[in-house]
Amino acid sequence: MFQKANLLFLYTETPLHVGSGSSLGTVDLPIQRERHTTLPMVQGSGIKGKLRSAFEPDGNQTDISKAIFGPQKDGSEHAGALSVGDARILLFPVRALAGVFAWVTCPLVISRLARDLQMTGQTELVLDLNSLQASGQNAYIPNNSTVQIANGNENDVVLEEFSFRVISSASAEVQKLADWLASHALPSGVEYQFWRDKIKKDLVIISDEAFKDFCQFSTDVVSRTKLDPATKTVAIGALWTEENLPSDALLYAPLFACDPRMEDKDKPKKKNKENVDADEVLSLVSTHLHNSHSRLLLGGNETVGRGLVATRFLTFKN
Repeated sequence: MFQKANLLFLYTETPLHVGSGSSLGTVDLPIQRERHTTLPMVQGSGIKGKLRSAFEPDGNQTDISKAIFGPQKDGSEHAGALSVGDARILLFPVRALAGVFAWVTCPLVISRLARDLQMTGQTELVLDLNSLQASGQNAYIPNNSTVQIANGNENDVVLEEFSFRVISSASAEVQKLADWLASHALPSGVEYQFWRDKIKKDLVIISDEAFKDFCQFSTDVVSRTKLDPATKTVAIGALWTEENLPSDALLYAPLFACDPRMEDKDKPKKKNKENVDADEVLSLVSTHLHNSHSRLLLGGNETVGRGLVATRFLTFKN
């Protein structure tokens, strides 16, 4: 039974390819997606493995790492104290006619976030979800958005080739969400000040259906080849297409912790000589990421610049 929960936010600094294997569709190597929504996701097992490697960079296991992630060799000895859920999409970047690009999200995704925040005990973000139920070709934006354009007596937001009518009635709620994301979800480094300021203006809430379509058809799809070393031409059968989650997307993964599952005599100790508990497990992960691994490499194609993500751990509040 898990005693504590928290959220780990992942911001893609380069395109991210976490593959789901080969496909018979138009894209040879698609990204991982939820079965029931088709929204992009990253399986928790891959994130947990990357977190473990951050704690064990040389492959050697410490007592703390063993308590958090479990034994390296004999998993039957005991399980780890940390459980990592699948990372879900929260914000998806879409090209805009004004403001270069906007971060889009939808009522379904916001409702999930509210549910997951409640699970962690967070109470700072309280939204009127009923006021954010965008539908059809309507869009909700914060105050002073730079992605809106005037259209007669109305304002529109043009994303890719689609136009959405701005509904101003929920601007205050959208502003509240945008400010919270800037303060708690986007990376906290000084190099992200521009992006934290941008999201306060350029967050757009659209319908679930429109959001799903953008996540389905506005990902990065690139062609990859392998050259014959002698002729420097494409080798036979070595041309394929590959899908990537674009840069500037934001995902989050729930983390769950319990007290270490080993015998009391084997449990690592805090500085005050007490046994490490669930709170300390989450604190150790958060501190280690902040101090040593504020950026992780996820997925495949590391050698061609894929998968660099900035991390931010949401501070747990009782």
